[in-house]
Amino acid sequence: MSETAPPRVVIVGAGPAGIRAAATLVEAGLHPVVIDEGQRAGGQIYRRPPAGFTRTAKQLYGSEAAKACTLHALFDRLAKDGRLSHCAASSVIAAQDGRLHVLGEDGMQVVFYDRLILATGASDRVAPVPGWQCAGVYSLGAAQIALKAQGVALGRRIVLIGSGPLLTLVGAQLVKGGADVAAVLDTSPWRQQLRGLWGLAARPMVALRGLVLRARLGSRYHAGVTLERIEADGRGATAMRWRDAGGRYRLTLCDMIGMGWHLLAETHLADLTGCAFDYDEQWRQWLPKIDEMGRAGNGIYLAGDGARLLGADGAEIAGRLAAVACLSDLGLPTPSLRAGLRKLARLERFSRGLACAFPWPAETVRALPDDAIVCRCENVIAGAVRESVERGGGEANRVKSLSRVGMGRCQARYCQLAAVELVAAQAGCTPDAVGRFRGQAPVRPAPIGALLGEG
Repeated sequence: MSETAPPRVVIVGAGPAGIRAAATLVEAGLHPVVIDEGQRAGGQIYRRPPAGFTRTAKQLYGSEAAKACTLHALFDRLAKDGRLSHCAASSVIAAQDGRLHVLGEDGMQVVFYDRLILATGASDRVAPVPGWQCAGVYSLGAAQIALKAQGVALGRRIVLIGSGPLLTLVGAQLVKGGADVAAVLDTSPWRQQLRGLWGLAARPMVALRGLVLRARLGSRYHAGVTLERIEADGRGATAMRWRDAGGRYRLTLCDMIGMGWHLLAETHLADLTGCAFDYDEQWRQWLPKIDEMGRAGNGIYLAGDGARLLGADGAEIAGRLAAVACLSDLGLPTPSLRAGLRKLARLERFSRGLACAFPWPAETVRALPDDAIVCRCENVIAGAVRESVERGGGEANRVKSLSRVGMGRCQARYCQLAAVELVAAQAGCTPDAVGRFRGQAPVRPAPIGALLGEG
């Protein structure tokens, strides 16, 4: 970087965290570059439909409509005024030594940066269920995207399984949209949900809205269930076999199943840029090490659900904090964010309450039958993972090499947590002792032609 050239700050992600980070940098006189996979800013939580879509913001975002519209308008105004550069419909597939390899509609390009803010968000956290590899099984996020972006349900008769706020939200949204939701099956029992009240009390109105949504589901909602198997024929899912809290076996006919256990932080780029990680026992996943402002070291800053699972409100605050940290490290004037730090602490308490109330079903995963698929991309069964532990020891990447679990196109986003639980159970240790899969480029599927063109 020359003495006269302004620092080049790149933001990956244009959800709540990325938008607030960009606006903070613009206010300080910088011109950030924002790279995002969506055509329009908003992220997953405030995803915008295509032009001409007739549903209102209130219908799309419910009680969050005002926040969504404010963020959309802010980003669009900054982009229209030329105060930031927006690389839309573009995926960062690799990162190294101040360079991002970006795949967009015009092919591959290299984007250089002096400082990098990663606001990559999160994806669905899913747990394997026997039969989940069949057609007609989607993540909760996929069901929500279809509803928001296209106004359609992905099935004629739907069963939702998992645990967490998204399970209730998607169920209520589908019911409100007129879909036939046969059952919403929550693996967290009522007594476990009550244990999270100490944290959920940090945001009483949000918790109350969740209860209202739960009430709209009525008798469709069942807590403390045990998921047995997804039945299927040659065309896809046909039924969900499960046991209720009393142990009674149930069979619910359906042609679509949506599944998810809260969220999995999207950390692949953080890994490739050299960030350190810690295992979070309560969330049962590896999260990047950052300070209270989002600094990860070496000019890298993290914000939003890609670093801490605090939801949209927390992402906005974290985006501002990361941008302020960046400005401070560049020696530029910065605003005070003490109030933001205090609110973030309250959101952290709420988040911990959610993790307690709606836990990852570790014991269920560890008890998967040997013939159950764990890695859908590579068709790896639980028995193969266990066998790899016996042959090569209980280390994540050793098991990955021997069994090919996590080597498919999703880059272990769907199978890593389950695989680690299986390895830990077989090796007689804890998941943090097993370790995590190393990140690999490309972090998104990329056509060979684009890679050859770059060379």
